Amino acid sequence: MRGNYRANASCQLQVLSDEQCRRLLAASIEVLERTGVQYHDEESLDIMKRAGCWVDGSRVRIPGKLVERALRSAPKKVTLSNSRTGSRVMELEGNNSYFGTGSDTPFFIDPYSGDRIPSSKATVAMATKVVDALPNMEFVMSMGIVRDVPQVVYDRHQFEAMVLNTSKPIVITAVDIEGYRDIIEMCEVIAGGEEELRRNPFMTLYAEPISPLVHAREAAQKLVLAGKKQLPVVYTPCIMAGATVPATLSGAIANGLAENFSGLVLNQLTHEGNPFIMGGVFTIIDMRTTIFSYGAPEFDLMMAALADMSNYLDIPMFGTAGCTDSKVVDEQAAIESAISVIMSAQSGANLIHDVGYIEHGNTASMENLVICDDLAGYARRITGGIEVSDETLALDVIDSVGPGGHYLMEDHTIKHFKSETWYPNLFERKLYEKWEQEGRKTLTQRANERVIDILERHRPEPLAKDVQNRIKKIIERAEQKLVKRANA
Repeated sequence: MRGNYRANASCQLQVLSDEQCRRLLAASIEVLERTGVQYHDEESLDIMKRAGCWVDGSRVRIPGKLVERALRSAPKKVTLSNSRTGSRVMELEGNNSYFGTGSDTPFFIDPYSGDRIPSSKATVAMATKVVDALPNMEFVMSMGIVRDVPQVVYDRHQFEAMVLNTSKPIVITAVDIEGYRDIIEMCEVIAGGEEELRRNPFMTLYAEPISPLVHAREAAQKLVLAGKKQLPVVYTPCIMAGATVPATLSGAIANGLAENFSGLVLNQLTHEGNPFIMGGVFTIIDMRTTIFSYGAPEFDLMMAALADMSNYLDIPMFGTAGCTDSKVVDEQAAIESAISVIMSAQSGANLIHDVGYIEHGNTASMENLVICDDLAGYARRITGGIEVSDETLALDVIDSVGPGGHYLMEDHTIKHFKSETWYPNLFERKLYEKWEQEGRKTLTQRANERVIDILERHRPEPLAKDVQNRIKKIIERAEQKLVKRANA
């Protein structure tokens, strides 16, 4: 007899053993101690020097003990909230996986014309509205750079376009520390104050080092400000094996981890215990084309390995999936997107971004996004595994129906068929005749119809008018500063 016992093993993926994780961690610490990194910001250099780092100009070598202390102080869970209600909707820890879009693509596929057009404030609003309606997309990034406003303030406009069209958590980018500070101010207006935002943040910053091993002034300053404000920050190296990091995958990962950890140390030295999300876009340079590949098997392999490191260290992770090198939403796009979504979900990445990217990150496609929304549901069903219990074994039901019977009208079937079976929104399961009667539509055609339906019928929950007006005034203030500088 087994008392108080339950087993439900889900379909998890592990690329690295614990011993390999240990060696990669040790290697990244050696890189920081032996080779060091560059910080191009005076305040950051001062913080690192006072903590006991070896500072030579902009070059900083970081003692292993500081890395280990930062890894211990970083929270094991980061929570993000709904911007309208303040309710906590995402718990980034363990193997909890949440999917969302990517940020600053220069181009956008117009779902009405099919044309590849420059991204704008209107396209960012359009993409955000689609994300708001999709059940398996839990957070928003801009899916485009707002290119039709002055570029030094595009980040404020980008945030406005997003926050007006969704209540879901938002991952932002910022041009510089001034842009980040303005966006924080907007978030505080929405949340009801600085303390309210700190308790229930609905926004996290996305910032990047420059590979190999360089922290630009703007990136370092944003890490420091996030610490001072005690707000979540994502720090994401975007490495190319063979170009900006070693061609060998373990060497590439070690270099990328060193960049992650050197950002973590600065952030934790600013405020110990600040919410930090490690991660990256770890891929190769395709030597035949020179692209930063979003569809290579090495990309999926390194991202799964990075999730293993995140789980080994017990720090939330920013993953990447639902993207492709294809220029259109075709068979290649479906295959590459599907593999990355499934592998990311199985590996246990937490905040999985870039869903909907095509053309190796240059273009946003709403059709690819809604297809990947179905793929995310598919992946969640796989990672949910199979429950084996007295209820699910259904031995009494089997005995009651007996040989030659059926289960269609059984209470057990009615009780469980929805929870046990995943039903797609777009993937086709109709009989051939029904599919033919409805126009013989392809997956891409059905995806486009769904995008159009969302754009024309979905209504995101609005912000209060006074809040909208205060946000606009912050943007106008930033633009006025720009004019004054130009005239000075």
